[in-house]
Amino acid sequence: MNILAAAWAVFVKDLRTELRTRYALNAMVLFAACTAVMVSVGTTFIGLRRSEEALLIQSSLLWIALLFAAMSGLARSFVHEEETRTLAALRMAAPPLAVFLGKFLFNIALLVLIGVVTSLLFIIFVRVHVASPLAFVALLASGGLCLAAATTMLAAIIAQASFKSALFAVLAFPLIVPPLVVAIQGTALSLGGGGIAPVIPALQFLLGYSVATFVASLFLFPFVWEA
Repeated sequence: MNILAAAWAVFVKDLRTELRTRYALNAMVLFAACTAVMVSVGTTFIGLRRSEEALLIQSSLLWIALLFAAMSGLARSFVHEEETRTLAALRMAAPPLAVFLGKFLFNIALLVLIGVVTSLLFIIFVRVHVASPLAFVALLASGGLCLAAATTMLAAIIAQASFKSALFAVLAFPLIVPPLVVAIQGTALSLGGGGIAPVIPALQFLLGYSVATFVASLFLFPFVWEA
């Protein structure tokens, strides 16, 4: 219970800090909005087609927008601590497990926000028609969970590096590509209809990947945090 309370305190601290600065929020929302507008202007015909290829393109564009919007903000969870010289204070105030859980919850909160904003923008501007809303939301949630589980640990690794953004992208690429491919294929199925049944294999893979990545990060984070 002490660890959970400390994790919640870390989450609330990061949330308050982000609401004051709005660095990650502004960057993520702006990227999502620009991407949706550019896609709608350049490919207005995509949202009007219901073929298998068109649905796959719509799904790919949506997840590309989500990925790059998320990448622009998720690394800030630990980079901000390094920039404000508060890493040492955080190490003394909370155990490593609580720090990881708090940062993980904060990244999930960011992904929930950017997922809602990006999806609404694509539905409005690109005219993406979601035939199976429940399957669509489930895939967005499980895919976002994969992103949070994979990137929270990486953000801690690159916090003290010189080229943070470049290193974060290089390290995240091999971890993000497998769930991203599955999420794109599953989202295309949800856009085409058929209910929740066709996307169950994709959901099982994404949830299993999230659990495996999260557990591995729990074991490895104390060594990274105390290094």
